[in-house]
Amino acid sequence: MIPLRDNIPALTTPVVNYAIIAITSLVFFAQLQDVAGQPSLVEKYGMIPVRIQNPDASFELVVGQRIVKTPQGPEVQPVKREAIPPVISPYVTMLTCIFLHGGWMHFLFNMWFLYIFGDNVEDRFGHVGYAIFYLGCGVAASLMHFLSGPGSTIPTVGASGAIAGVMGAYLIWYPHAKVQTLIPIFIVMYIVELPASLFLGVWFLIQFLQGTMSVIIMQATGVAWWAHIGGFVAGIFVAWMFGVKSWARPENPNHRPHIERVSKN
Repeated sequence: MIPLRDNIPALTTPVVNYAIIAITSLVFFAQLQDVAGQPSLVEKYGMIPVRIQNPDASFELVVGQRIVKTPQGPEVQPVKREAIPPVISPYVTMLTCIFLHGGWMHFLFNMWFLYIFGDNVEDRFGHVGYAIFYLGCGVAASLMHFLSGPGSTIPTVGASGAIAGVMGAYLIWYPHAKVQTLIPIFIVMYIVELPASLFLGVWFLIQFLQGTMSVIIMQATGVAWWAHIGGFVAGIFVAWMFGVKSWARPENPNHRPHIERVSKN
């Protein structure tokens, strides 16, 4: 499910959300300048769980692939080398990793989800509060990923855990919103309008099922499912607490939805 837009217009200009998108974009473009064979930004600033557990851990990283001839035919084997020593504290990488991405699709989807849901959440937190909230959810997501596999030597990168926190807060504050959604089924594209509670609920259910399966079959995947889960739960909890304490800015009850509906007479 790909969100296209929601029907809750922002009350203020989401300057922090735009700034996060801009900074993350600059970091991604810097990643594109990495030189093959040299330590990448992912290796330097991505979170490597085993180093959170033991900052002095020595291990090998997979840095590529090669084709090797075997009696059974050509075989693809990983190319490994010794990981470089940490350039910053491994604990700090729990934060820096949220500004890095693993590829174009990873980057574009994350920034689009943040663009769709972040402006309204910034409305309720205020600019400074939203910045702290976003970074905090990113660290919470990193911590949850670490707890799900503390011995992993695979660098963890991506803003999706922090964005999951934004989505969790959106669920608490805007369950009544409508999300125009693109649903590709094979080669057919369907556009439907879904309640935010349904869209975000289904999204979280997918993360939870995938994360649970990765634990059951004890298999590493290319997606940090538990980071998504941790960020989402953290976002829900913080938004709920802000509501209980009346710290959040009030929602404008007179907003005008910007998704047009066909009225039935």
